[in-house]
Amino acid sequence: MKDLFSIEGKVALVTGGSRGIGRMIARGFVVNGARVYVSSRKAEACREVAEALSREGTCLALPADVSTEAGCRRLSEELAEREPALHVLVNNAGANWGAPFADYPDAAWDKVLALNLKAAFHLTRACVERLEKAATAEDPARVINVGSIDGIHVPALETYAYSASKAAVHHLTRVLARRLAPQRITVNAIAPGPFESQMMAETLRRFGDAIVDSCPLKRIGEPEDMAGVAIYLASRAGAYVTGAVIPVDGGIATTR
Repeated sequence: MKDLFSIEGKVALVTGGSRGIGRMIARGFVVNGARVYVSSRKAEACREVAEALSREGTCLALPADVSTEAGCRRLSEELAEREPALHVLVNNAGANWGAPFADYPDAAWDKVLALNLKAAFHLTRACVERLEKAATAEDPARVINVGSIDGIHVPALETYAYSASKAAVHHLTRVLARRLAPQRITVNAIAPGPFESQMMAETLRRFGDAIVDSCPLKRIGEPEDMAGVAIYLASRAGAYVTGAVIPVDGGIATTR
């Protein structure tokens, strides 16, 4: 039982791992003994984060643009050249777009759905062979999709493509959980609430006090809150959990 939450020695790939939620998860994995590959579109940012996290464990940069199917395949192939198996895939890369209803552009739907939803599908499919090689009946391989509480409740801001894409990520998680279970791969989603990140920076600047006041736990999330849930899902403790969407939001979406 003392090793129930251990991820020591596991290989993990975290997309969007150079900042925000992805970096929180990547650092949590690194500090707890996993061999972590962080991926993002900006190669320099990716390398800087990998170098910083390598001071606490093993972290390597693997830059990629996962907004296209070809980019997802290329990332999977480059990982396969370095690792025979992949224990944990974290589909975190994402984008947001806010605009008034009357002016909301078609380009927003294309960009946000490509990165938030299609990338999770394409990269998971591209990595299935590597995931299968890491999987056992007692300790399956894991796919962790990063959704949002905006895919659970109706957000206050006009982020139509974002909230729709995250609701779709949650349901895609359930569909893939059923499809990949025979291959000993679990698929779960984390639905973050407010955390300090580049994507949330302007929202927190403008509405931070109101957000904290609306939260039953009266605070925004800390990096350890996000890392803890990801470690649980990646460890033996979460081996019998699949198809779940776990809000990490201090109760904001689930107690209204």
